[in-house]
Amino acid sequence: MKFAACLAVALALVAGPAAAQDVWRTVDPANLLVIDTVHGRILVELEPRMAPNHVARIRTLADRGFYDGVPFHRVIPGFMAQTGDPTGTGAGGSDLPDVKGEFSFRRGAEDGFVPVANAGPGLVGLLGAMAVSSQPDAQMMFTVDKKTPAQGLFCPATVGMARSGPPDSANSQFYLMTGRNDVLNGAYTPFGRVVQGMEAVRAIKAGDDARDGAVQGEPDRMSRVRTAAALPVGERPTVRVMDPSSPTFLASVETTRAARGTSFNVCDLMPAVEVTP
Repeated sequence: MKFAACLAVALALVAGPAAAQDVWRTVDPANLLVIDTVHGRILVELEPRMAPNHVARIRTLADRGFYDGVPFHRVIPGFMAQTGDPTGTGAGGSDLPDVKGEFSFRRGAEDGFVPVANAGPGLVGLLGAMAVSSQPDAQMMFTVDKKTPAQGLFCPATVGMARSGPPDSANSQFYLMTGRNDVLNGAYTPFGRVVQGMEAVRAIKAGDDARDGAVQGEPDRMSRVRTAAALPVGERPTVRVMDPSSPTFLASVETTRAARGTSFNVCDLMPAVEVTP
């Protein structure tokens, strides 16, 4: 952990509750995907800083009603639940053109990346609710755009875009991670993270192991999918996420590190979330 982060925690503990001012941010309704299922509501914070074109596609299709009634056609427990194909075969998509892969992005100092020491290979940490790996801030002084390369990580609760063989073949299908899978890092596009409702994700009807997770019989479906911005004001949930630089979160990192021991990884971390109503 950086000296500044350690100092923030130390000062908070010494000065008492009045000085321990956690910072919360309210998720923009345009960046909040609301997925209703028979198992409950799933809330996904979209991250346009990482994958602006994929986020735009998800918003467009969701607010068209494209995903309403679409099945979870491939579900592998401990890995992911895949959906977004109206045909339920895994071969379908929308009438829109495919989206070019956004497997990495460039982050600036203003994006608020919070590094977590000894939490995985290289420099890793959180940007908003997303776990990322990155090059150091020091590299920004040598780049024209004053930014440095970064990459979203496929941790539990990460939401990624499915594609076929070609790297630029993503269209409408996406998946919600229920486990960590480093093989996907840099090869698929992560565009958001589930901030509430992982119990519903894990309850989705599982597929057949012998058929690569393809669901046999009647699959579970998304009943309605919209961005919060597209919902009537009275139906919009409000989501607040704790900033990962907040004293409470920084203290929780060390608690988790101690509990996980040598297996501790940035994927073990998720900022606190408050949802109303």
